[in-house]
This record gives sequence, structure tokens and C-alpha cells, in this order.
Amino acid sequence: MLYDTPDAWLSAPQRSVALIGMSGVGKTRLSSILREEGEWFHYSVDYRIGTRYLGERITDEFKREAMKSPKLRELLRSDSLSIRSKLSFHNLTPLSTWLGKPGDPERGGMDFDEYVRRQRLHREAEIASMLDARAFAERARELYGYPHFVCDTSGSICEVVDPDNPRDPVLSALSRAMLPIYIRGGDEHVASLIARFDRAPKPMYYRDDQLLEFWAAYLEEEGCAPDQVDPDAFIRWGFARLIEGRRPRYQAIADRWGLTVEADEIAAVQSEAEFADLIARALDRRDASTM
Repeated sequence: MLYDTPDAWLSAPQRSVALIGMSGVGKTRLSSILREEGEWFHYSVDYRIGTRYLGERITDEFKREAMKSPKLRELLRSDSLSIRSKLSFHNLTPLSTWLGKPGDPERGGMDFDEYVRRQRLHREAEIASMLDARAFAERARELYGYPHFVCDTSGSICEVVDPDNPRDPVLSALSRAMLPIYIRGGDEHVASLIARFDRAPKPMYYRDDQLLEFWAAYLEEEGCAPDQVDPDAFIRWGFARLIEGRRPRYQAIADRWGLTVEADEIAAVQSEAEFADLIARALDRRDASTM
């Protein structure tokens, strides 16, 4: 580990961390607190995915929809109209919209093969964005003078790496440059997340094998054809199963590559100093548990 003791962490002139965990555990909130202190560079993997790697595809999707309107089509073809994504650290809707949901096109769904293609493109973009983080940490220090770096990872990081492989290329590169910190949500947090998702379902990333298994099981259970699937019903059905499958994968990353802190502990953090103290305590706990 980059910082293997509390003293090594607290005395480090430059600190780099990667925040890992499911949506809603406080990764972006904490990153914002650190950034606002003025000495931390905030790198968002989702933002990088939606701008550097999938930005043109997202914009093209918006243009494709606009071309269905005769008036907008005329304006686009005459270069009289500009369409762009307003994706931000706190607004990932353009990326989610592009990723989409499979099922009935009359209810906002897309063809399953196209959905799988976009899932694979997202995987490639996420891996590339994770590998970019190390260079951004160096750039933040050399170009902008930020001594500290926080990588706000995507909730799907656990799906694009193999936590049990000591030579996993993404986790190997990440752990050489920063300390992976798993923000662990308890059962109450998971239940709250599922309830919130049920109210407003949004597109999710699935591993290939997982997606094909879920899709086949859902079609059999519902007894319907792929183009008859209610897109929101399918992703609600898959979300709870996806979250439960991700929890042990997050933990495996922490156990082999980093450390674990609780979501409630992160929720109590209000400053950089409190965060530094929390990580020192977590390192101390890890040391004690391995004795």
C-alpha cells in the first residue's frame, strides 16, 4: 500500500486516494469537501468517461434525436444549431441517457444488441479513464501545483477489474499511485439506495456474463419477447441483484489493495483534517486486524 501506517499517511507531503463504493455512499460529496479546501485535485472517472471517451457518441445521440424534427434537421444541416452535452461532476444524466435501457422502444427502450454494444463501450471507457488517473495526479501537481489528489471512481469499478488477481492491470496501476478506500454502506444504506432507485430507475453498467444471465432470466420469468420488455421494470428487477453482487467485489478490492471505512464515518467528515484523521484510524484498524 502507498501508505502502510497511520504515520506514513499523516506525514506524507502529498496524498493521493481513490474513493470506491456504490452510488450514494458519499464519494462525490467527500471529493467536493476536499476540493473546496483548495489543495486537492478532484478527478471524476464518470466525468472523464462522459467527456473524453464517450463525449462524441453522447452528442451524436442527441443530434440523432434532433434530426427526427424537420425544423431541427434543417438547422443542424445548415450548421445553424449547436448541440452539446452539459455533463458535470454532479450531473451525469447525459451519460446515463446514452447508456440507455433495453426493451420496448415505445417505452424508451433500445434493441438489446445495441444495449450490449454500449455496455462494452462503457467498459472500455471506464478502464481507460481509470488508467488515466495516475497521469492526472502527476499533472495536477506539476501543472497546477495541487499536492493532493482524489479519484472519485465510478460505482461500476468492481465490474471492470478482477479484485482477486494480484496482477490486475487497473488495480495494480491505481494502487501504485494512490490509496484505494472502500466506503462501505450497511444494509440500511443498501435498502435506501434500492428504494430510491425504484422511484427513479436509471441506466446501469453490467458485466457481459451478468447481463446475459439477467436478461435471459427476466425474459423467462416474465414470458415476454425482448421488444416487449418494460425497460424500467427490467432495470428495477436487476438493480437489487446487481448491488448484492457488487458488495463482495468492493470488499475484495479493499482487502487486497486498500482499506475500508464506513459510509457513516464518511458522512460525519466535514473537513480535510477530519478526513485525514479518519484514514489514519482506518489504517490503524487494518494493522490491528492483521496482527
